[in-house]
Amino acid sequence: MIWVSNRWKILLMITPAIIVFTMFVVYPVIYSGVFSFTRFQGFGAPTWIGFDNYIALFNDPFFWQALQNTIVILVVSLGILIPASFALALLLQRTIAGGGLMRALVFGPAIIAPILVGLIWVFILDPKIGLLNRALGAFGIPPVQWIGGDYLTPISVSVVFIWSSIGFAMTIFYAGLQLLPSDVMEASALDGATGWQQTWHIKIPMMRETFAIVTILMITNVFKIFELVYMLTGGGPVHRSETLVSYMYFITFTNQQYGYGMALAVIITILGAVVSIGYLAAAHRKESVS
Repeated sequence: MIWVSNRWKILLMITPAIIVFTMFVVYPVIYSGVFSFTRFQGFGAPTWIGFDNYIALFNDPFFWQALQNTIVILVVSLGILIPASFALALLLQRTIAGGGLMRALVFGPAIIAPILVGLIWVFILDPKIGLLNRALGAFGIPPVQWIGGDYLTPISVSVVFIWSSIGFAMTIFYAGLQLLPSDVMEASALDGATGWQQTWHIKIPMMRETFAIVTILMITNVFKIFELVYMLTGGGPVHRSETLVSYMYFITFTNQQYGYGMALAVIITILGAVVSIGYLAAAHRKESVS
């Protein structure tokens, strides 16, 4: 009886969270999934069209451009952000003068609204009025199309995303480093392990779960990038700088093709889940082998 009563107490305690999660996550996902099989423009009754939206989506060159841009941003961001944020956490873990201030400065961009981050970087990267091209012009270097061009826009968005996210990732790594057992570090130091050996053979293996958490969070954040692109380029020119979410916004709210936009939303959800699960499976397989 005690076990049963405790079980019901636990159920009652988590019921509000379950209700909120169902209302704001489960229901919208199901609703979007159903509407992705319809043609709906915001008025009148939706028309059931089956898989036509998905067929049209996979024949849409702008979708493939947005997917390519998102993949570039994902690869560049993860390749730089994860090791850089961990290195910062290692650096700021040391007892140095002004360490608290440095942690606050690094974390600062993470609390700025993404729409403001995009606005700040417009004044830096804009090909005509940007500070970066003005600085290069002082050395006789011609202007560079950092944003709004054919090639550099995804890289520029990656740089802005890294700048705005590195403090958040660093904070998680810093917390993980603080939880490592000090006796293990002391024992390894007595055995003659250098700082690099401690990091590579002790800290990184013991923080695999922390690395997984940070990586999954960054993957999901990349698949949600919208405000940065909206402010930097608006998706232009001719949708060349779109990400998946910014293109979904254009389809859904600008063109008012709600069914088509919901189909893209479903694809984004599936891609994010597949990449995240794939990473976790690869990390688990590597851990099992080692």
